[in-house]
Amino acid sequence: MRFADHDPLNRTRFPIDEWALVETEFGEADMGRTETIFAVGNGYLGLRGNVEEGRDGHMHGTFVNGFHETWPIRHAEEAFGFARVGQTIVNAPDAKVIRLYVDDEPLVLTVAELLSYERRLDFRLGALSRSIVWRTPSGKRVLITSRRMVSFTDRHLAVLDYEVELLDADAAVTISSQILNRQDGRDEYRSGVPEATGSFDPRKAEMFNERVLQPRVKRAEGGRYMLGYQATNSGMTIAVGAEHQIATENQFSESSSIGDDLAKHIYRVHAKQGQPIRVTKTISYHTARTVPTRELVDRCDRTLDRAAELGVAELFEQQRSWLDDFWARSDVEIEGQAAIQQATRWNLFQLAQATARTDGDGVAAKGVSGSGYGGHYFWDTEVYVMPFLSYTAPVVARNVLRFRQRMLPAARARALELNQHGALFPWRTINGQESSAYYAAGTAQYHIDADISYALNQYVRATGDQDFLGRGAIDILVETARMWEDLGFWRSNADDVFHIHGVTGPDEYTTVVNDNLYTNVMARANLAAAASSVDDLQVQDPAAYDRLVERLMVTPAEVASWRRAAAHMHIPFDEQLGIHPQDSAFLQKELWDLENTPDDRRPLLLHYHPLVIYRFQVLKQADVVLALYLQGDRFSTEAKRANFEYYDPLTTGDSTLSAVVQSIIAAEVGYHELAMRYFRSALFVDLADLHNNTADGVHVASTGGVWSALVSGFGGFRDHNGVFAFDPRLPDGWQRLTFRVTLRGTRLRVTLDPESISFAVEAGGEARVRVRGAEVVVTAESDVSVPLDGQGPRLYGAPTMRDVTGSRRADGTLLTASIPTLSLDVDEADSAIQID
Repeated sequence: MRFADHDPLNRTRFPIDEWALVETEFGEADMGRTETIFAVGNGYLGLRGNVEEGRDGHMHGTFVNGFHETWPIRHAEEAFGFARVGQTIVNAPDAKVIRLYVDDEPLVLTVAELLSYERRLDFRLGALSRSIVWRTPSGKRVLITSRRMVSFTDRHLAVLDYEVELLDADAAVTISSQILNRQDGRDEYRSGVPEATGSFDPRKAEMFNERVLQPRVKRAEGGRYMLGYQATNSGMTIAVGAEHQIATENQFSESSSIGDDLAKHIYRVHAKQGQPIRVTKTISYHTARTVPTRELVDRCDRTLDRAAELGVAELFEQQRSWLDDFWARSDVEIEGQAAIQQATRWNLFQLAQATARTDGDGVAAKGVSGSGYGGHYFWDTEVYVMPFLSYTAPVVARNVLRFRQRMLPAARARALELNQHGALFPWRTINGQESSAYYAAGTAQYHIDADISYALNQYVRATGDQDFLGRGAIDILVETARMWEDLGFWRSNADDVFHIHGVTGPDEYTTVVNDNLYTNVMARANLAAAASSVDDLQVQDPAAYDRLVERLMVTPAEVASWRRAAAHMHIPFDEQLGIHPQDSAFLQKELWDLENTPDDRRPLLLHYHPLVIYRFQVLKQADVVLALYLQGDRFSTEAKRANFEYYDPLTTGDSTLSAVVQSIIAAEVGYHELAMRYFRSALFVDLADLHNNTADGVHVASTGGVWSALVSGFGGFRDHNGVFAFDPRLPDGWQRLTFRVTLRGTRLRVTLDPESISFAVEAGGEARVRVRGAEVVVTAESDVSVPLDGQGPRLYGAPTMRDVTGSRRADGTLLTASIPTLSLDVDEADSAIQID
């Protein structure tokens, strides 16, 4: 686990501002990280934080949610049912390029003499701004200020402002604004497509070897340009339009050029000292699966026309207004912790940028900030992002669930391909088809069905939106319950027991196992929720129930069978160790000695063959511990602590999904110092690049987990079966923690301090909650404060490998820890191979 025990940021370069991420020194060495953490987006469209001038960069990127290319997956050894079609997000034509020349000298930040520099991502304005003073090779000082935003109110729109002012002399200034198709070629500076390194990293996107975007439209009229393309294999279409305006008292001329992959609008200005030149560029992107490109061009025209009517000032004002509402619903305030407050708001802002205008699309693992994981949707959305959405932005949550609902036909087809009834959602996908080529750590993660069902039930409990189920979302519960009943099987001993075999749980370092605890626990909840929801629908909305029966042929006997399977689900437990085994064979393996594993062998997946890892008790991420959180009402306090103490020393944290869950359960069982360490590691995972892959995009699931760690970990918020409860764990040294949750239409402000927890209604009617078992009713007319007797148990230190080793299994054998020995490095091994 990569801990951030102290503030990991250079505060000279990144000073603390509770409402902005600020950079005061340009850095070339970590451009990949800063391009990600300064990206702007709205869930549909994302612009990486590349410099406007467009030359040097780690990865110049513009991404549109769901816009992808397909390619055949070629397996070295084929088998029936393997994923056949890969999907990868496409780097869309880049319209943020604005090149600057002063006396024909180009501004290139990596070599320029910068007298001052500041870049600011403002969380309240929703804009990235930059101000620099450049001394040209001839000694002239030039002030360049820029501002860009991707609109939250019009998801197809982005705006760039670029202003140049000569401070102490006149000069010839050229501004070349461009749209560049970086996906299929390099610009004249050979930048835009990352070089292949040859190194192995499954977290990165695939590279294309052939042309992806086929030109379909190019048009230049006045200061407006349009380029349109169709993806070669997926057939998806995209159009990008840009319109330009200039404001200056200087004399200028303008010209244009357009080709298949590059459009330019060029201003040549006789710039006078002290007379600024301001170029405003409004940009529109539209994509579709089947719509002809020419129609998308028409849509871009309408978007740009509307932007021109409103004006740039109004567009930025609308952005500010949208964010005012977002922060009113979503802000988490941490009094007296300025660095943590800044990082928290950055994480929350990333959630807005990844989800706000998905509008029926999914939430990719990297949002629209980078190409990592190929732009795929995973279970990350349902388990880590959906809680934030369900309790702060229910409209967005509903849209995300509708996206999964539309995937049902493909999920049914995938289940049939794997010889199952019901529906099996793909582990990783963009278009609904399974795109995971390694089934053991992909398709075998059947738990994604239960994760999606969990998120649906959580949304309905949080909002009371039973109508959503009646309008067809209940089909998700029915079809996933059918899959579980068909996948599992019965064994009779003293009692009938329902087992699930041949699956992989969240821990991808242990694959294709029998009775994975997380899977069984979540499947049990899925089956029970499906049965209850069908029964409730019959009572509450008979017409919708009749439509369900007609649509899916659900019978009372089938519903009863789901309930029976849930009631008899096998939940592994080891009496000798007093814990729940992660799976039926997990405890038979030897322990991996993580405490003595060299840092240069982490993460394990990049240094050890999967078969080596699979033979040990070692976890990529929380598995049993995640079950303790999501199904916490089904485990005793003693069981939670025992399981946490066993599994925590075995967990590598090689996945960024892990730290937030470990923080939540560490806080609950009493390891308060450890809870803070895990929280800080999640909080700074991207800002400090703790996993060395922030360059590929924001870890969106981790940003959602940060909210959960604050609200559910330290705030102690739980929602089990529609009962909203609080059992807080305020960290030592924190003066006050304030957050909001929207419960069935009522927005509740929760304030936690060392002595009490207080509730106030900010919008809506009343809310009923429980505080450590006692019911509390909060209304708009009366705030409530509940005294607290401490912040729960306090355990110091952390569980260690020494606490686990030396224990005995049920058969009496001793648990011992070791590290697989490598005789030589992989690179050395490669060089040692001789082929005659």
